[in-house]
Amino acid sequence: MTLVLDASALLAWLHREPGGELVGTVLDGASISAVNWSEVIQKSLQKGVEVQGMLDEVTDLGLTVEPFTAAQAEQAARLWAQTRGSGLSLGDRACLALAMDRSAPVLTADRDWASLALGVEVQLLLR
Repeated sequence: MTLVLDASALLAWLHREPGGELVGTVLDGASISAVNWSEVIQKSLQKGVEVQGMLDEVTDLGLTVEPFTAAQAEQAARLWAQTRGSGLSLGDRACLALAMDRSAPVLTADRDWASLALGVEVQLLLR
């Protein structure tokens, strides 16, 4: 079973933040939505990180960047009603939609996800 990474999880690993060491142990075989990959690039650019070659580096370690499909887009839109009280972004919902599509657990640093009852196993970087 594939583990789906939220942008927050991959960012924790890339920027050596707390909990990031766990991500390094699960990269090989993990997936991330292209929407979340965009978040990773944007946040890295904000920190002044050189992103040239970053995609090659993470894919060489076994991470797969998955396209955001029309079915996932529809699922992410449906999740809005269930999650709007928690303030989930489109990126958050794209991550969850990929996990639902793959019947896979999600790894995130966002503690608010632990209380969501969406039928997706949520694993937290830090408890």
